[in-house]
Amino acid sequence: MLRLPERVQVVEVAPRDGLQSLGAWVETDAKVAMIDRLSAAGFPVIEVTGFVHPRFIPALSDAEAVCARIARRPGTVYRALVPNVRGAERALGSGLDELLGLITVGETYLRKNQNMTPDEAVAQAAACFRLADAAGVGFVMAVGVALWCTYEGAIPEARVLALIARLRDAGIRRFYVAGSAGLEDPRQVGQLFARLGDAHPDCTFGYHVHDMAGMASANVLAALDAGAAFVEGAVCGIGGGVAMGTRAAIGNAPTEDLVAWLDACGVSTGLDPRAVQAAARDVAGILGIEPRSRAAAGLTRWDTLDHMGAAPTAA
Repeated sequence: MLRLPERVQVVEVAPRDGLQSLGAWVETDAKVAMIDRLSAAGFPVIEVTGFVHPRFIPALSDAEAVCARIARRPGTVYRALVPNVRGAERALGSGLDELLGLITVGETYLRKNQNMTPDEAVAQAAACFRLADAAGVGFVMAVGVALWCTYEGAIPEARVLALIARLRDAGIRRFYVAGSAGLEDPRQVGQLFARLGDAHPDCTFGYHVHDMAGMASANVLAALDAGAAFVEGAVCGIGGGVAMGTRAAIGNAPTEDLVAWLDACGVSTGLDPRAVQAAARDVAGILGIEPRSRAAAGLTRWDTLDHMGAAPTAA
């Protein structure tokens, strides 16, 4: 029997992880409108941008402008990605509530994405954490490519455990784990989260969800069953890793789908599934895209009941 929590936090990452690989420039006005719409939907955490070198991710080159112009909703934590110390220094001047450090367990991907060795990446992450901590700003550590890598295949669990132990020793206590390619499986996910919880009971772990292979829902259930405290998706299922070396779309799991089926399972997210569905549709309009989700297409319990209630009764 699944041991699901009564409540789980849902984090929205579309403005950063979604837009970074959308394949088209999104104007700052549209980014601000997108984030404000997500704020209005009541998300507890929104990842608004990333402070990265514009040569590598030009889609996020307006990070400071976005942070300056969004309407801050009381109760929402606004965070940004900071892959190195320079990014953290820039982000701390933008009034953010939380910074997101980055390291990937897949070493091939780490070289391609951040041009670092594991030791260099750990040192940068620890320095970013110290800067945030000294400024009284929250800090989460993204541990990406932690389950399956498009260059290396399955990631050894021992390597993940050893890396997170090093980061914990540096003082970090809040992490999210990402498969990044969306090719991990539920048994692998459940086992890793269970072992992380056993090894570090003083830490909080979340699951950042991708869905290339269609296993996102099963993987989220496995993570929650094993103790994950929060999950992360992107409205409309947009975005994903930027150095995956694959021709397939590696979209994030659509947040509107995550919220809908968590609600169906009786897991409280503090979000209204219909409000999230409406926000996803509005964001799709702002970006001029077709959403990649069942909820945005109206394939939900409530849409089905609404449709059947309006239909004539069969004779």
